[in-house]
Amino acid sequence: MRILKQYGKQRCFFLLLMLVWIAVFAAVLALYRLPVEAVGYAALLCAVVTVGAVVIDFALWYRRWRTLKRLAGSITLGLEGLPEGGGPIEEAYQELIEILYRDRQAQISAADAGRRDMIDYYTLWAHQIKTPIAAMGLLLQHDDTERGRELSAELFKIEQYVEMVLQYLRLGSGSTDYLICSCDLEEIVRQAARKYAVLFIRGKVQLELRPISARVLTDEKWLTFVVEQLLSNAVKYARGGKVTVFAEGETLVIADNGIGIAAEDLPRVFEKGYTGCNGRQEQRSTGIGLYLCRQICDRLGHSLAITSELGRGTTVRLSLARPELEVE
Repeated sequence: MRILKQYGKQRCFFLLLMLVWIAVFAAVLALYRLPVEAVGYAALLCAVVTVGAVVIDFALWYRRWRTLKRLAGSITLGLEGLPEGGGPIEEAYQELIEILYRDRQAQISAADAGRRDMIDYYTLWAHQIKTPIAAMGLLLQHDDTERGRELSAELFKIEQYVEMVLQYLRLGSGSTDYLICSCDLEEIVRQAARKYAVLFIRGKVQLELRPISARVLTDEKWLTFVVEQLLSNAVKYARGGKVTVFAEGETLVIADNGIGIAAEDLPRVFEKGYTGCNGRQEQRSTGIGLYLCRQICDRLGHSLAITSELGRGTTVRLSLARPELEVE
């Protein structure tokens, strides 16, 4: 019914014109006092011809409408299949569509090239900056003073930010390599804990690592990055408190008794660039870490959930379980 209304709106002028001509034809025959049967028969013939023409026109219009609706989902890929214009006006519209399409493709190509150049540049920068960072780390190894230890801790943070940039670029490049295999979850956690030991020591944060006896199917490199980010957040906001890491089946739990997260911030902690109240107060949060963790977990088939209470701490649950596959 909606299609008929649309057709009627588009063809209303011509339909009314046909009815007017039928009425004029019948009126002329009546003025000449022709028999009623003759007038009625002529009017009926005109009506039949009109109805036939409308049916044929509607069938052609409907076929073109269906073709256009079908192309709506694939028109971004190409203009193939676009119906031929039914007149000069439609042909002019199609020329405009082709011009806009070519211009859009040119803009997309330019944007893709610019993005590739930017990714290549920042990837090169991130790799090059690692050399002076490593050199400064070697120099600070011989400075066993309080100032040297403080500088080493800050240098470690810089290194982690550079690593975050690399992971961000790799994640968005579309060519990320995944190696899914059975991994020892406890070894991954211990590796991340050893890496961030300096931050635990400098922040006077106690780490309780309970035994974890689980093997999970995942990508070790990317899961290690996720665990490192979660530990980094925990130690950052624990402030001399305690971080507890344990497993519940195939779910890794990282809990701290730090400052917690405000209830209004919880639904948005995984948004890119969102720092929340804590980030604005600390002035050192990027809002990228948890976003990357969620993106990586989604690609690996894991799930990430956070519960928190302001002033009482935060609990992160990283579910590594996979659905059982049915073998037919």
